[in-house]
Amino acid sequence: MTVASRAARIVIVDDQGLFRDGLSLLLDLDDRVEVVGRAADGDEAVRIVSEVHPDVVLMDLKMPGSDGVEATGRIVREAPEVRVIILTTFESDGYVLQALRAGASGYLLKDSTPEAIVLSIQAVMAGERVIAGAVATRVLGMLSGATSGKEFYDGLTPREVEILRLIATGMANKEIAYRLQISDKTVRNHVSNMYEKLQVFDRAQATLYAVRKGLVDL
Repeated sequence: MTVASRAARIVIVDDQGLFRDGLSLLLDLDDRVEVVGRAADGDEAVRIVSEVHPDVVLMDLKMPGSDGVEATGRIVREAPEVRVIILTTFESDGYVLQALRAGASGYLLKDSTPEAIVLSIQAVMAGERVIAGAVATRVLGMLSGATSGKEFYDGLTPREVEILRLIATGMANKEIAYRLQISDKTVRNHVSNMYEKLQVFDRAQATLYAVRKGLVDL
């Protein structure tokens, strides 16, 4: 029996039991998929994948212990024949990029319909990549080299992105200067340039931008 003619064997990974069990029940109603395992975190996911050898893993992104990005990387390295689809509430460009770089074949949002999830499972089994949301074109452009990091972060240089991330964690300019071994004046110049490029006016707005881009969590 070919892959295309049999039910796809899947593992569902999510730290929320209600969502995990509910999705399992919904997908079990579809003859095109068979749920062969469920896990509550990344470490358990890696273990179950090694035991049941599924075709596809539906992976939550934010979980205690090993998160979805880390678990995806481990699964892809240890079982390259297994496809991973991130299934999450996070729509940020940065999260998509991290997941795809870790080896995920798809990135879907949790408000996707069961039919859309099943079709995505079939697509990644056929070697395709599936991404939901308006970020798809820009993120795939970055992965292929068609879009630069500066375009992704609205013209910010790597150093400015680094400083933005530190600002978003709550660091003051002097702390950033000490961490990066640069002068306070240099930090102030970078911050001023960054504000101008992003059209923001304070650290709170900069932090919101960093969260939206997946540079930091609130």
